[in-house]
Amino acid sequence: MADDHPKSGVLLDIRNLRIEATAFPPGEPPKNIVLVHDVSLRLEKGKVLGLIGESGAGKSTIGLSSMGYGRGGVRITGGEVILNGRDILKGGKEGFRKLRGREVCYVAQSAAAAFNPAHRLMDQVVEAALLHGIATRAEAEKRAIALFKTLSLPNPESIGERFPHQVSGGQLQRVMTAMALCSEPDLIVFDEPTTALDVTTQIDVLAAIKDAIRDTHVAALYITHDLAVVAQVSDEIMVLRHGKMVEHGETRQIIEAPRIDYTKALVAVRSIEHEEKKPTTKPLLSVENVTAAYGGGHLKVLHDVSCEVHPGHTLAVVGESGSGKSTLARVITGLTPPIAGSITFAGRTLSPRLADRTKDELRELQMIYQMADVAMNPRQTVGTIIGRPLEFYFGIRGRERDKRVAELLDEIEMGKGFIDRYPAELSGGEKQRVCIARTLAAKPKLIICDEVTSALDPLVANGILKLLLTLQSIENVAYLFITHDIATVKAIADSIAVMYRGEVVRYGSKTEVLTPPFDAYTDLLLSSVTEMEIGWLEHSIKGRRMESAGN
Repeated sequence: MADDHPKSGVLLDIRNLRIEATAFPPGEPPKNIVLVHDVSLRLEKGKVLGLIGESGAGKSTIGLSSMGYGRGGVRITGGEVILNGRDILKGGKEGFRKLRGREVCYVAQSAAAAFNPAHRLMDQVVEAALLHGIATRAEAEKRAIALFKTLSLPNPESIGERFPHQVSGGQLQRVMTAMALCSEPDLIVFDEPTTALDVTTQIDVLAAIKDAIRDTHVAALYITHDLAVVAQVSDEIMVLRHGKMVEHGETRQIIEAPRIDYTKALVAVRSIEHEEKKPTTKPLLSVENVTAAYGGGHLKVLHDVSCEVHPGHTLAVVGESGSGKSTLARVITGLTPPIAGSITFAGRTLSPRLADRTKDELRELQMIYQMADVAMNPRQTVGTIIGRPLEFYFGIRGRERDKRVAELLDEIEMGKGFIDRYPAELSGGEKQRVCIARTLAAKPKLIICDEVTSALDPLVANGILKLLLTLQSIENVAYLFITHDIATVKAIADSIAVMYRGEVVRYGSKTEVLTPPFDAYTDLLLSSVTEMEIGWLEHSIKGRRMESAGN
């Protein structure tokens, strides 16, 4: 039974929470699965608890339970969720309506998907405060403007008049935080609020959220898969895996003295050491003075870009969204013909247009995409997906094809047991490995990796980076690795091109690029890599020489 009165200081008390869902496996009868196994936690007023773990750990499911909500058919089947001294699970629909947007608010991962594009920002920010009768329109707008200032939004007096598409992703995420704070809730659930943002913008939003929590004394559940991020804002951290609590303690203890092996692995996740290789042969790929544009040549997105990739080496192309990284990849692959400049590959000048290139040129230059989910046909098995390049480029069929598919599955450390599975039956990391195997089937000389680890959990991403390095040493394949994450660059690159607004602002070997003195933008990128260190956030913001594009 819940206590009649809340214990001193305790805002949220979740006891033995059990959450289930019904799975519908193809060709099998429906079956119940347990998503959260008897998890308990307590959160004091004004404190922040970080919930960390990989995808499927139950972080968001537990966070949403504090609002009495189960997403997508999820059911709370056991335990108590005690908020302000009462079990909210016993309040019924009317109780939930009064609770949500008043006592508890939610900040989603994708602000772009959470806002109504047809309404102005201010109308959406004050809506909950007006619906719950907390304030008049004038009072709510005054509080919203004060929150815009606290969250370091530009033009706080007028930004509320804009529509969602008229602000950047980082700004929209901060407006969403203002919307959650506007009704003066006791608790906010932050569900991966910075994961979808560029590394430089992420730091701005993280700092703004931390300031807002401090100034408003709101309590928070901060959900993320990045331990370095949660270390900057949380008082305590709970580590989750497979719906169970693995470890729970004060932030400093979890970061500096983790007790459980899984937590130790999360702390050590950025420890890949890659020794830089020096070029000993002519470049495999040369991009020379390339300029590219969209809109019939009116909007220039690449300005006089030059870079090289050597056989068996990795060039990392790094920069935030809009810097021109993916456009450079499109130009190299022939999807976006340049308006000036040339591309030389394996000693021959490539035709600007994909349609004019030979079959061998297509085979030797392959690409792996960021979202493995949409890069595979969901109705084809793993064997068919990997086998397609073998048939298309080499005419290999039947048993010979199946044998080679099995070899490729061994190379990517999955094994032939996956050959008859469909994409829906794979985890995110497994899907990306299948995409890597499909690319290797073509026996390419160069693979363009476009943000291939950015959508993955840190531990899974670490495994993909290690796999790519192993395959490079075996196959002598070259990589052009596009990313916005300097930590990934350090782990895999031999040379680096830093891009900013369509230009290469710094270029050279990894040692040269990462050795000071730095230009202002490279300094911004390097200073934005979250460190597993308490107090790092404030130090990083203070030492900046320029604003991020998100500002």
